[in-house]
Amino acid sequence: MVTVDPALRSSLSAAPPEEAGLDALTLGRRIRELRTNRRMTLDTLAAAIDRAPSQVSMIENGKREPRLSMLRTIANALGTTVDDLLKTDAPSERAALEIAVERAQRGPVFTALGLPHIRVGRGTSDETLQTLLSLHNEILRLHRERAATPEEARRANVELRATMRARDNYFPELEAQAQRLLAAVGHTGGPVSHQVVADMATHLGYSLHYVGDLPNSTRSVTDKRNRRIYLPTEQSASRDSRSPILQAFATLLCEHEEPGNYAEFLSQRVETNYLTAAILLPEKDTVKLLTEAKTLRRISMEDLRDAFAVSYETAAHRFTNLATARLGIPVHFMKVHESGTMIKAYENDSVRFPSDALGAVEGSTVCRNWTARTVFHVADRFSPWYQYTDTPSGTFWCTSRIEKAKEGDYSVSVGVPFTHVKWFRGRETTNRAVSTCPDESCCRRAPDELSERWSGQSWPAARTPTSLLAALPTGTFPGVDQTEVFQFLESHAPVR
Repeated sequence: MVTVDPALRSSLSAAPPEEAGLDALTLGRRIRELRTNRRMTLDTLAAAIDRAPSQVSMIENGKREPRLSMLRTIANALGTTVDDLLKTDAPSERAALEIAVERAQRGPVFTALGLPHIRVGRGTSDETLQTLLSLHNEILRLHRERAATPEEARRANVELRATMRARDNYFPELEAQAQRLLAAVGHTGGPVSHQVVADMATHLGYSLHYVGDLPNSTRSVTDKRNRRIYLPTEQSASRDSRSPILQAFATLLCEHEEPGNYAEFLSQRVETNYLTAAILLPEKDTVKLLTEAKTLRRISMEDLRDAFAVSYETAAHRFTNLATARLGIPVHFMKVHESGTMIKAYENDSVRFPSDALGAVEGSTVCRNWTARTVFHVADRFSPWYQYTDTPSGTFWCTSRIEKAKEGDYSVSVGVPFTHVKWFRGRETTNRAVSTCPDESCCRRAPDELSERWSGQSWPAARTPTSLLAALPTGTFPGVDQTEVFQFLESHAPVR
């Protein structure tokens, strides 16, 4: 059995990365304070470490984290030690206040309200900073105070996404488990066939049973007592028939217990989906393919999909696992419903997703000008859709495709910052858009003429699949009728 990293299991109760130990803001303020105490200008320090003043400014403002070799150079220039620079406490009460305000400005409350960034300088009084921080904390408190069960689910999503970002969405313990299982059945490379999946079931001591009366609310049912995995005889055209089997294996290998809350459910889902993708697209083979594609500057989600015979969404998910950890490419991923509602998202490339004041992106409406929305208006749905989008946080390139499901059409998008588009096929596209969201004038406010005519005269009924945003009641599985499952198992259990 695999022992899953406790950091993943407990991530939803842990502090966000910037609150657990040293962060770039604290490091930057410490460097700035030491520099000013020694009466050194920005230019003087920059010359001493052979860097441009703008680079030093970014380090001091917490926008860039220097490598260890650079930290040694800075420490020597300031007449201190690396250990002193790496102290986790703020260098002074004023610095602690500035760090708290800057962290608040980079957080979800300021983003959700569309507030402009306030530059904190020497002339900004402590009282002003304390007032800003107090207002921010009160808004955050009010949102938390109102929180009911759905908001708890959204908060759990926020915290899990922060953990995934901190680890670049790469979990070596699950990669190792996938490699061991593949090796145990003699898989040496290439797509994982149905026969290989069947061999895995035998290796794990389980038998596969295809039935016509699987409970409607389930994709598979595992009978742990009799070591059986039940699957539907009718396969969905939009789903990979291997995935539900591998997901059942993942649950067994990760030793999942019945989740007691939504946070546990989300953590288990990440482990299950990750391990499934790691089996379908083995790390060694996938990294080899992607490295070759990067060398040729033609990374493509379609090529990854076709090479391993998986869905586009699975290929896109898998790319996010390996892009940063193995290729050095920051990346973001989105799954967006045709209504414009964001269903799933991940980023470690500084793209700013729409969110509420708690930082939750699930259920938020994506800007109409983003690739994840414009792809729905493209007549040619066979060819990949590429687009550059200029946003307040930078220019991003994305590739997107439409996938169908019973709830409607979804776009699945993978994107990178402009500086990394050179590695991808489709970088030569002339498709370009500008997004100024969360500024309402970008796409959220209707033209004045339409507003005057229809304001107060419409009552739309939302089509968003709200079940995707519902919270998990304690001790149950979302959307599953437990009685129906138990009755099914009883009727199919072997006679002893």
